[in-house]
Amino acid sequence: MKPALAAVPFACLLAASAALAAPPATKADAPVNAPSGDADKPVALFQPEAVQSTGSVSVGGSRIAYHAVAGTLVAHAKGWEDTDALDAKASDDDDDAKAGKAEASMFYVAYFKDGVRSPDRPITFLFNGGPGSSSVWLHMGAFGPVRVQTADNAHTAPAPYSTVNNDASLLDASDLVFIDAPGTGFSRIAGKDKAKAFYGVDQDIDAFAQFVEQFLNKYGRWNSPKYLFGESYGTMRAAGMTLALQNKSIDLNGVILLSDILNWDLMPDDPQTNPTVDLPYIVALPTYAATAWYHNKLADRPADLKTLLAQVEAFATGDYAQALMKGNALPDAERHRIAAQLAAYTGLPVDYLLKTNLRIEYGAFQKELLADQGLTTGTLDTRFAGATLDPLSKVADYDPQSAALEGAYIAAFNQYVRGTLHYGAGEGGDKQFKPGISIYGSWDYRHQPPGAGKPLIALPNVLPDLAIAMKQNPTMKVMVNGGYFDVSTPYYEGVFEMQHLPVPPALQANVEYRHYESGHMVYAHLPSLHELHDNVAAFIRKTSGGTGN
Repeated sequence: MKPALAAVPFACLLAASAALAAPPATKADAPVNAPSGDADKPVALFQPEAVQSTGSVSVGGSRIAYHAVAGTLVAHAKGWEDTDALDAKASDDDDDAKAGKAEASMFYVAYFKDGVRSPDRPITFLFNGGPGSSSVWLHMGAFGPVRVQTADNAHTAPAPYSTVNNDASLLDASDLVFIDAPGTGFSRIAGKDKAKAFYGVDQDIDAFAQFVEQFLNKYGRWNSPKYLFGESYGTMRAAGMTLALQNKSIDLNGVILLSDILNWDLMPDDPQTNPTVDLPYIVALPTYAATAWYHNKLADRPADLKTLLAQVEAFATGDYAQALMKGNALPDAERHRIAAQLAAYTGLPVDYLLKTNLRIEYGAFQKELLADQGLTTGTLDTRFAGATLDPLSKVADYDPQSAALEGAYIAAFNQYVRGTLHYGAGEGGDKQFKPGISIYGSWDYRHQPPGAGKPLIALPNVLPDLAIAMKQNPTMKVMVNGGYFDVSTPYYEGVFEMQHLPVPPALQANVEYRHYESGHMVYAHLPSLHELHDNVAAFIRKTSGGTGN
């Protein structure tokens, strides 16, 4: 998917020390596992690359000069030849399979602030999710030095697109590393038969953990305060990585989650296909109310959104939750009372809500709220609306927000990475950038919970991983960010998840929450982008001791 789940089917530290110096301006570094003449040793299928450039960005009225590196590191799949676990069996005559190699070339763009002599400046690894998304969205929309200009809640006009200095770049607080998942962006996997070695919850976490360890080695950043920033499915990856990195003796200062989904059971899908699972409809209700409020669909619309949401959260976890738990035993009078209150909060007709058995699938909500205008709301950001493709369909056929922004992001990044970062242009400049790949449906969602002997679970829940990481590293802080108008990963879902994080009270205080009047891509709304920057920069400064800024 793109930055969100429903859109698919849907940061050189300059120092006297050589270890801290900027990398040489060469086309490519020496290969990993290069041939040594020993025919019995496997030969790497990929070579790491590093192309250097320079630039500057103004943030908060101050100019920041930086070195940028666009390149790749190589990850090796852990135990990919275990075909029973990964379903990635290769033929007997596949020499690579016999050698046990499954490699991925992982593309990144790193930005290092110039003139910083301290070896302990914070560094943040950022990625979007999908699964199947590159990190172009966080790069060009949120924290990179250049930002593409898009319409706030409408379709952005076609090319030529405009890019501007990003005065909300996070380079004022941290060096930045934007990473593309294997197979996305400019990242590649060595052979289609080995793809499944990387396309899964645990496989993906392992590849990214390898990347972080290699990056710390390559650029001498072991003593830097370290952060992960994940968006959407990237939050599941980030939460899982906290423990995976600890297993590599890498403690994090903090993990920053944007539009999180750590427990797959909380997705508000079709209630007819997953009966008895009612929590998704409870945690999604406040977002439905926020959307109806935004589009003026509430009969008694309060002036203040937060006042409304406090009421809806109380109803959702109180009377509404109790009614859903009763199932078919819910008396008719109570059913009609709950439907009437749902109508007051969502703007949907009582008769329709009774037909849905009081359970509102998010795609259906998108389709029905503005049906009288022939419009469908966005998935990632319900402030957006577009023409309904099929008036007779049960659920939304597309995401108007994705349709409104995607072209601008992809065109702007292709121009920027080739023209400014000098990657993918000139010699061999036919490299294709893949903003996203269609692996959402074939992803291996099984997860191995922490603890010896624990069986694989079919739908992933990485809350136990994060909890154990916090217990083992009690100074690590967690920041949860969400947009009120996101129905793909509702903001209250993030609150609910953290309220159920199995950690003692002292560690619960390590979690903070920030919410915004925007959607899944919080940064698509300019005021929210600046709020997000200020909140994240403050989080990094207070958890790193303000070092290296």
